[in-house]
Amino acid sequence: MAESDAKARASAEAPGPTEIRSQLVRTELLKASAWLGLALLIGICIVLIQPILLIFAGIVVAAMLDGGTRLLGRILPIGRGWRLALVCLSLVAFLGWTILFAGSQIADQVATLQTVIMAQVERIAAWASEHGMGNVQLDAKTITENLAGTVGRVTAAVGSVVGALTSLVMIVVLGIFIAIEPRLYERGVAWMLPLKSRENFYITTARMGFTLRRLMAGRLLGMAVEGVGTWLACLAVGIPMAALMGLLTGLLAFIPNIGAIVSGILLVLVGFSAGTDTGFWAIAIYFVVQTVDGYLIVPMVAKQTVDLAPALVLGAQILLGALLGLLGLALADPIVAMIKVALEREAERNARSGTGTRAGAA
Repeated sequence: MAESDAKARASAEAPGPTEIRSQLVRTELLKASAWLGLALLIGICIVLIQPILLIFAGIVVAAMLDGGTRLLGRILPIGRGWRLALVCLSLVAFLGWTILFAGSQIADQVATLQTVIMAQVERIAAWASEHGMGNVQLDAKTITENLAGTVGRVTAAVGSVVGALTSLVMIVVLGIFIAIEPRLYERGVAWMLPLKSRENFYITTARMGFTLRRLMAGRLLGMAVEGVGTWLACLAVGIPMAALMGLLTGLLAFIPNIGAIVSGILLVLVGFSAGTDTGFWAIAIYFVVQTVDGYLIVPMVAKQTVDLAPALVLGAQILLGALLGLLGLALADPIVAMIKVALEREAERNARSGTGTRAGAA
């Protein structure tokens, strides 16, 4: 009796303000909710862009550690955990050796590098003024401010030495945790997806991991070749601060295109500070090292990963560097590679579904 009275009251009541019976209105509200959710997601990404970049940098470090672990697995029949520990210990040992044996020499050279560079820049400015190109006044503060404005606004997390060291430690620790058990985090993300989307997710992440490992392996190889080659060549021809030039060239090789330009400018300026002949030797060293990297290492890596157009990478570096700062500039190449892998996978799925539809229609 009570249930029948309740049903009678419910049927007699008029629809409330939240009751939507029109299918058209319902559909439009769902579309509006989707667009609103997308706008909120973009806003959250903008606010949290630095943590997101740090997490992606940790993933890049994890890919390098995982690549080294897999490489050791081809020659050492031991467990994955032991191989990963060997890779991490080798990295720590290399950094310790660099600090202990080369640290004092490099520190002394860093102290004189700014003086040498500013002296060369002042000479160029004086030459420009003598040839009617205007009165150019440059100092270290002006150059630093211009570079900071060019590199981007979102640099609060790495804007100081303490912030940079803290971010670096966070990236390394995050990379080690991900490299210890990458499948755990992959399954965790897949768990939040619908069942029908998980197979595609696993295939896409597998391709992304393969591409990122090969890309970072090629990047490390290029850094080693450019750094050691520049160091030895500078020692051979008598260019000052050879160890520092090799170190800077190797580190800047992580950033394609822009890194090579910056390292080349520094090398040439330091070379001409020791004389005209040494300056021409610096130019020759730069072109030889970049030729080896550009025509041997880069094509070899491109065959194993995704072949990224230089203009596409440079455009992404300019955009991400201006928007996201130094970290965005350094991570532009792997970000573009991951996006390209995802788009290629989506195009492959669309092509297969289109082929299946046409076959069914026939």
